[in-house]
Amino acid sequence: MTLSSIWNIVTKIIDICMVWYMIYFLLKNLKNNIKMVLIFKGIIVLIVLKLLSNWLNLYTVGVIMEYVISYAPLALIVIFQPEIRNVLESLGRSQLLGRHKVLTVDERERVVYEIMQAVEYLKKNRIGALMVIERDYSLSQYIEPATKLYADISSELLISIFFPNNPLHDGAVIIEGDRITCAGSVLPTSMNTTISKRLGTRHRAALGLAEITDAVTILVSEETGRVSIAMNGELNYNLTLEDARMMLIESLQPKKETFYDAENNTFSLTEEGESDETRKEA
Repeated sequence: MTLSSIWNIVTKIIDICMVWYMIYFLLKNLKNNIKMVLIFKGIIVLIVLKLLSNWLNLYTVGVIMEYVISYAPLALIVIFQPEIRNVLESLGRSQLLGRHKVLTVDERERVVYEIMQAVEYLKKNRIGALMVIERDYSLSQYIEPATKLYADISSELLISIFFPNNPLHDGAVIIEGDRITCAGSVLPTSMNTTISKRLGTRHRAALGLAEITDAVTILVSEETGRVSIAMNGELNYNLTLEDARMMLIESLQPKKETFYDAENNTFSLTEEGESDETRKEA
């Protein structure tokens, strides 16, 4: 076997792996994005109509389908412009190109503590609230039109933002790292038809954001005082304060990295952002 034939085999394997990864990435994002599911179904219908027009010799339908299919790629780019931007920004936040600030254990605990202190007060007094924690996907399109704050996170500030008659209490607060970036942000509402009609606008907005991003949204119902968390395309409704606290702690855990210890010939899992000194002490 020559070097050229080996290289051809390697390139074919790489080609197949990349195609399968793109398919996996598409299906993974399709599962939690209601808008993508609806458009995907529409594309399937168009393909079926095109095949039927060819099979049954439907000339007029066939011509219309050719025009629709020829302009479909441009239409998809326009429709999925926010999703495409989020994907590109998430790729840009990889470890090679830099990421958001990785919070230390103490900083994560403080963020969760301040949020839950505010949630407990808001729940007790039945004050509606919507708080979003950005993770890997950028929320810049929701931050730009909102009122910028760039303030250190605190329960007192969160409570004052959502206090009745405050001009910003109807929108969402977006938190980046350990800072409140903006308030009064308008979130997209979910198009999921299976949502209970009893759920209000805040619940639909929280779920809508969870369907298209990886953000974590904590909301307090103004009518019932119930606490819910939306993440990974799902709405966790009517949580206890302890359950909500544990979900926040788990969702803010950084990803794990694998390190090889050549001296002891062992592998170990380490959190992102952990210093070399911490690893040596461990």
